[in-house]
Amino acid sequence: MPNVVIVQARMTSTRLPGKVLEDLAGATVLAHVLTRCAAVPGIDIVCCAVPEGPEQEPVAAEAQACGATVARGSEYDVLDRYYTAARDLGADVIMRVTSDCPLIDPGLCGEVLAALLADPKADYAANNFVHRYPHGLDCEAFTWSAMERDWKEATEPYDREHVTPWLRRAPEIRRISLEGPSEELGKLRWTLDYPEDLDFCRALFPQLGAGIPPWKETLRICEADPGLSTLNAMRRQR
Repeated sequence: MPNVVIVQARMTSTRLPGKVLEDLAGATVLAHVLTRCAAVPGIDIVCCAVPEGPEQEPVAAEAQACGATVARGSEYDVLDRYYTAARDLGADVIMRVTSDCPLIDPGLCGEVLAALLADPKADYAANNFVHRYPHGLDCEAFTWSAMERDWKEATEPYDREHVTPWLRRAPEIRRISLEGPSEELGKLRWTLDYPEDLDFCRALFPQLGAGIPPWKETLRICEADPGLSTLNAMRRQR
């Protein structure tokens, strides 16, 4: 059974509509995310989970152009969208990445996946139980059995919208936490929710060069150009 990374994406983002199709150094935000997810060690399938509806067609078309499998489902019951996609793909393990993370790091995601796979008793692994990596490197991985329990037992609207809160608090779920280097790094904002975040990404991406630099190289570039982090500093709350 395959290990599947599922990326949720939609056109109708509340704070920055259409953000996943914005251009960053010649490619869309979504293309960067899907390309990086395809490079995660141990991942067999990259799936983009898109809401149903004609307004979402540009996202689905871009995902297909990037070589990703496209799954469709509810816009607001994102848990059901994930569950249906994972079920239809016969997933053994599911990794969750959101489409507002164009700097997602394949190596770090691979570490989260490897930690889950190495422990036969584990149900769920994540690198954001505590905020010690830059915001935008967040990823989670969970077994199909955990996904199925989540889908059956999570009933609150918040849990259905955000997919994994039930997994993060249910006492019967066995969790692994990969903690990053420092709380100072956890204050950095590498995600895309606001126009200021787009300014940051557009200033940064031309400096990254070809390929996918590891997150520590991205950090080095940011530290060498302190003006970058000032572009979205007003949005730094996590």
